[in-house]
Amino acid sequence: KRLVAYVVAAVNDAIRPDLLREWVRARLPEYTVPAAVVVLEALPLTPNGKLDRGALPVPELGSAGVGRVPRTPQEQVLCELFAEVLGLSGVGIDDDFFAVGGHSLLATRLIARVRATLGVELGLRVLFEAPTVAGLAGRWGEAGPARVVLTRQERPERVPLSFAQRRLWFLHQMEGPSATYNIPLVLHLSGQVDREALQAALGDVVARHESLRTVFPHTDGMPYQQVLDTETGCVRLAVSDTSEAELAELLAAAAQYRFDLAVELPVRAELFELSAQEQVLLVLVHHIAGDGWSMGPLSRDLARAYLARCHGQAPDWVPLAVQYADYTLWQHRLLGDQADPDSLFATQLAYWTQTLAGLPEQLTLPTDRLRPPIASYRGDQLSIRIDPTLHRGLLELARQNGASLFMVLQAGLASLLSKLGAGTDIPLGSPIAGRTDQALDELVGFFVNTLVLRTDVSGHPTFTQLLARVRDTALGAYAHQDVPFEYLVEILNPTRSLAHHPLFQITLALQNAPHPHFQLPGLEVSGVPAPTRTTKFDLSIHVWEQRGPDGTPQGLEGSVEYATDLFDPPTIQTLLARWKHLLDAVVADPDQPVERIDLLSAQERHQLLVDYNTTTTPIPTACLPELFQTQVAATPDAVAVISGDSTLTYAQLNTQANHLAHTLLDRGVGRESAVAVLLERSADLVVAILAVFKAGGTYVPLDTRYPLARMCLIMQETGASVLLTDQAMQTHQFPSTEHVVIVDVDPGLGDQDPGDPRIACDLEQLAYVMYTSGSTGAPKGIAVTHRDVVSLVLDPCWRGGDHQRVLWHSPAAFDASTYELWVPLLNGGQIVV
Repeated sequence: KRLVAYVVAAVNDAIRPDLLREWVRARLPEYTVPAAVVVLEALPLTPNGKLDRGALPVPELGSAGVGRVPRTPQEQVLCELFAEVLGLSGVGIDDDFFAVGGHSLLATRLIARVRATLGVELGLRVLFEAPTVAGLAGRWGEAGPARVVLTRQERPERVPLSFAQRRLWFLHQMEGPSATYNIPLVLHLSGQVDREALQAALGDVVARHESLRTVFPHTDGMPYQQVLDTETGCVRLAVSDTSEAELAELLAAAAQYRFDLAVELPVRAELFELSAQEQVLLVLVHHIAGDGWSMGPLSRDLARAYLARCHGQAPDWVPLAVQYADYTLWQHRLLGDQADPDSLFATQLAYWTQTLAGLPEQLTLPTDRLRPPIASYRGDQLSIRIDPTLHRGLLELARQNGASLFMVLQAGLASLLSKLGAGTDIPLGSPIAGRTDQALDELVGFFVNTLVLRTDVSGHPTFTQLLARVRDTALGAYAHQDVPFEYLVEILNPTRSLAHHPLFQITLALQNAPHPHFQLPGLEVSGVPAPTRTTKFDLSIHVWEQRGPDGTPQGLEGSVEYATDLFDPPTIQTLLARWKHLLDAVVADPDQPVERIDLLSAQERHQLLVDYNTTTTPIPTACLPELFQTQVAATPDAVAVISGDSTLTYAQLNTQANHLAHTLLDRGVGRESAVAVLLERSADLVVAILAVFKAGGTYVPLDTRYPLARMCLIMQETGASVLLTDQAMQTHQFPSTEHVVIVDVDPGLGDQDPGDPRIACDLEQLAYVMYTSGSTGAPKGIAVTHRDVVSLVLDPCWRGGDHQRVLWHSPAAFDASTYELWVPLLNGGQIVV
């Protein structure tokens, strides 16, 4: 059933049904938009003046549900191409390409079909601006001559690498073999597997696709493609017996295999036998020989070959139009000479050079750890799920703004990163299939290119305004997608670093490549995840659209790979939750300024506004020495202090402090006696401060950078008669100091604890006196009580697992050092000095 609108208009009124449908769509829910609009001079009526439904003219409905049929031979061809690419039985000339299932990847395929069939070159921007057959036909005057068509090429003695292969080969030489660029295809097979047929089928597929039997030797540092013959380049099926308990670990290890690209085929296959009826097949391809799209033709060809071999026959398939070596030579020919200003290479390179000028070297994000100087490429992944309601909202938002779903996701991610502190210039990487000629559709090979999509979030834009910027940037990038990313890096020459990826560190991909469909006779086949536990970027977000049988949106699913050098799982989970929250907000109100979108959950808001501001937290009545003694009793063998390669447990630290405290008592230290401490940050300093408190004294920190006169002033005003220091510092001349005690931590005293002095202490007793800088006058001493310190370090904000290990980095005579020292020591954590 279809919803049809009949419109009454005067004869001279120029009513365009397609524009009327768009007008209605902008104001009503999608399900109320008519599939066709019929314009009448008057409605047919029955004799009694009611609507004569039987007399209404039958609308012209295309198979996609839209009204008008082609009017010209050109429109007829375009309708056929639309239907072929979209997988529909037919379309009408008013069908919106993106409204009936199109996306950026299919748009690229449509442009390739138009080029091959009609011999003209239409830009992707034209399709986005006029996404119907009627619209494209009206823009035909903007079409240029078709680019060079991909055909079989005459091969030189040594075929060079494609531009994409060159970068992987270079990384392989620089870093050595690694699993970073492995692509695993893992299938669970239920039923009896014919091993001989499977082995033969693997041989058939490798023989069909030259890229799978290509090695990459080099002469004088110049690599080339060496295609092995089918006998030499035959992949052997390895078979392993295993169990369900061992399978995950064995799969992970196999997926991390390190190919030697100079001499070894870039494909492996292994069959893991769980039982006679249960097996798992792993086909592992190195990225230099394939990409995500390649898994589709590889799966189809392997299934077809296995079926034939099970019947004792060789597969009867249509020969491939070209091989990867042909593509490589064609790519060099298509791009032309960079020195030629009229070449495709030069014109597209000029676009990118201008577009990416001044690009930030790297994005600043809140990470769990500092970026290491050399990236390890170790990674992990978490799943993503966006519900059908939000999916439909995102699609509608894209349609209203003439954009694609990917553009909406990109704008949302850029907004999120900006709000998390990444600035207003957000570069994201995005893979693009790179199969710009229809001859490449069924070929296994490395064609994917990477686009740098730069988003400008400055100027307080609304999300609608930001989406318009993203759309314009993306369309410009799609129109200049032929320049290989690898060559772009060479030309732009950003600051090279082994710590991060050049030009961008975060990628976003809406995976619209055809899903590998694997059916084998007599077997039930299902996919099995096989993460390689590696990642090339800080974050890689991959999502897939889920559609029902009738094409209705069923949600988005995917995963995010993250660098474990930088992130822990909870951080990534929080980031994903904020992204979905932001997308919900912009769907509800796309005209709100991005900067006003609230990313906090109700729980976080309550924590910030209520939990962290509570004034009813009970404060213990005990002073610092007693609280520390309680912690020693609870965790005597836990590490308390880390200093270089040495450590002190709570028991050892307590013993050292007790020894020094008794020494201080022997020197006349009593309740609130000022004890000056002149030590660098060290385990000795931790022991000294704790000993002063155990002896009932008041800690007076001195900074080794202070002038002698300032230190003398501090000691004179506080009345400090005892100085704790070390051999190196005792050379200072302090005329008012009666006793100088050299602090020297001796781990050998660990079993000789003299016991805690148990000096009575009151919360209002002075804990320490710390002096201001004196930059606006004379230095002034600030007196701090035990109550002050206890209420600070036992506040809920500072407790818990996030502060189990604290770096003591503040100067000892600076107040921040107080909680850097006592937060871990009173909460069972560790202080690193």
